[in-house]
Parts: sequence; C-alpha cells; structure tokens
Amino acid sequence: MERRAFIRVLGGGTVAAATGLGLAGCSADLPPEALAAWAGPGAAPAATADPRHWLLAHAILAPHSHNLQSWLVDLREADAITLYCDRSRLLPETDPFSRQMMMSQGTFLEALDLAAREIGLAADITLFPQGTPGPEQLTDAPTAHIRLQRDQGSHPDPLFRQILLRRTNRSPYEARSPAPDALAAIGQAVQAHASGQGMRLIWTGSDQPAVLAQHRDIAMNAWKVEMETPRTILESFRWLRVGPQEIAQHRDGLSINAPLVRALTAVGLFDRTKAPAPGDSAITGQIKDFNAKMAATPTFLAMVTPDNQRSTQVQAGRAYMRAQLAATAHGLSMHPLQQALQEYPEQAEWHRRIHALSVASGPGQTVQMWARVGHAPPVAPAPRRGVASHILPA
Repeated sequence: MERRAFIRVLGGGTVAAATGLGLAGCSADLPPEALAAWAGPGAAPAATADPRHWLLAHAILAPHSHNLQSWLVDLREADAITLYCDRSRLLPETDPFSRQMMMSQGTFLEALDLAAREIGLAADITLFPQGTPGPEQLTDAPTAHIRLQRDQGSHPDPLFRQILLRRTNRSPYEARSPAPDALAAIGQAVQAHASGQGMRLIWTGSDQPAVLAQHRDIAMNAWKVEMETPRTILESFRWLRVGPQEIAQHRDGLSINAPLVRALTAVGLFDRTKAPAPGDSAITGQIKDFNAKMAATPTFLAMVTPDNQRSTQVQAGRAYMRAQLAATAHGLSMHPLQQALQEYPEQAEWHRRIHALSVASGPGQTVQMWARVGHAPPVAPAPRRGVASHILPA
C-alpha cells in the first residue's frame, strides 16, 4: 500500500520526510540483513529431507498489506503445515474486518503451493479446518492446514520463477500502456487456477479515457482521506521503521532510510505518536506527489468476486499473487491501491464509487483488489523477517 512519512518539527513546522517508503530506491538503501531472505533458500532439498523450510522460504516473500508479514506456522505435525494469522499484526483502523489480512494469507498460500509444485509435492490445502471466522473479526483458529505428499503427476508452474523477482513498485509509471498480450497473460494466470474461478478481472486503460479518469480521481480522493484521518496515519506510523538499526531489527513494516529522517529521529524531532493536521505542508506535499503518480498511471486492474466470504478473501489473495507474478514475467509493475476498498466510515463514498465503477453493486459483490499496472524503473524488495520468525515454538 502507498504510504508516506511525515515529520513534525518543534515550533509547528513540518518536513515531508521521504519520497518513497517501503521500497526505497535501490538495495543499498536498506541494510543487507533486512533483504537476506530475497536471496532464496538455495537448491531444492533432497528427496529424503524435510522440505518445509524450503517451501516457507518462498512463501514469506509473498506480498502483504503494510508488509506486516502476519504469518505464523505450526510444524509439529509431520509432513504438514498449519497456517495462522498473527493477530498482533493487524490493521484495525484501515482494515477493520481483516479482509486484507485474509488476502495476505492467500498470497502466502499461493507462493507455498508454487514452491511445492516445483519440487514434485502436492500441497493439499484445507481452509479454516477448525471453523471459519465471522465477518467482523478473526479468531485464533488456523487459516489453513496444508498436507504435503509426493506427487508424480505434479507439474511445476512457470510463475514460481518470478517469486524472488517480484516487487511492489510505488514509483511513477511510464505513460505507455502495457502490451495487450501481457494483460491477457495476467488474466490467464489468474483464471486458469481455482483461485480465479468466479472472479472478474476488469482492465481500464487509455482506450477508455473517461473511465480511466474516474479511476484516477477515486484513487486520489481515497488517498487524501487516509492522509487526513489522524488515526489511519498513526496506524502507518506504528509500522514505520526509520534508519538501518530499526529496519534490521524489525525487518517488516514500512521502511525509510533517508538521511534527513534519520537525523530528525536521532534528535527526537520525529514524534510518531502525533499526526500532522489537515492542510499541513507535509500532507499537501504527499497528496501532490501521489496525485502526479495517479495522473500518469496508464492502466488499472480491478479484481471482483461474487461474494466476500472469508474463503473468497483468501482465494482472492492467491489470485492476486498469480497476477503479480505473471506481470513480473512480462516486465510489468503492479501497485495495490487499497484505500478506496477499505471499510472504515471516512472511505464510504470512495468505496461506493469504485464498486459502482467496477460493476460490483450486486449483493455481496466485492472489489477485493484494485491496482495500477505499468512500466517503471526497478526497485528493491521490502524487508523480510526470515523463516524462523514465523515458526511457532514446538
């Protein structure tokens, strides 16, 4: 998700602290230990070895809302993995019903399944084996149980090769539109898989200038709402990691390593417990920066499901993972725009508008993912905590 840091300086002034957060330019911007997981686990494990750590090393590279990495796994059962959502890593303000959290559980499951296929395993995934959580809040029950077994008929999926290369790219995109065959390949990657069944993919590009303008307008206004709602900005602040020490220590959240921000933090002038007021120069600067990116975005993708059940949310996450990997294979960048999809009161108007624009007004129909798609310069990956951080004690 698009996020920016704001620095409040003593005396009432403000400084817009960064032009990029989460994926900060090049890998040199972030401490190498925070990016170590992106080197991958190496060669496939021997047939006689336990493959689960190898699978998990790929699964933890999946995209996750706010880069929270709220994945916990239990490995106490042989040849199996039980996946839980870490409820200490939720977004109660911007994701009050944990829809995005369930999608992020789905991205993990898809990456794990692709890794299993790569080494001749079948991952038999059962969602919510101890009962499905209700629509209001999650429980401590597992999201999924994965049974692993050898499968001579298993075929590797070429999308696997993109896992280590996948990035969420928040940079400005080039004006040129993605090639039609690339967009078709993304659609095929989604809808050829069970997770995409029943899902509609809606592409909006330069051939629909009026609709494209509406997408851009909704994105701009929804972003403005999030920037001007104090509790939603503060939720991002909670997960903001400033400087190499914090980034290396946590290896999650929203990373920024800009010298100015580090200096202000070091002398106590960056108070992450206070949000800038509406109209603050930091907010207006960030809104202007975001609006420029939206105004140049050539293509938007909406992924619409017929209902909003918990299992559908997980499957939508799996589908998005496949979409982004297919985009990566075709040299395209993707950037989720979740603000208008969030279910807190201040976003209600923009939530309604993006659903109406995506023809998702029927009972239960939900825009699970909305993203911009295009060509952009390469960016570094986001920090990852490593496999051991996700394994529950035996």
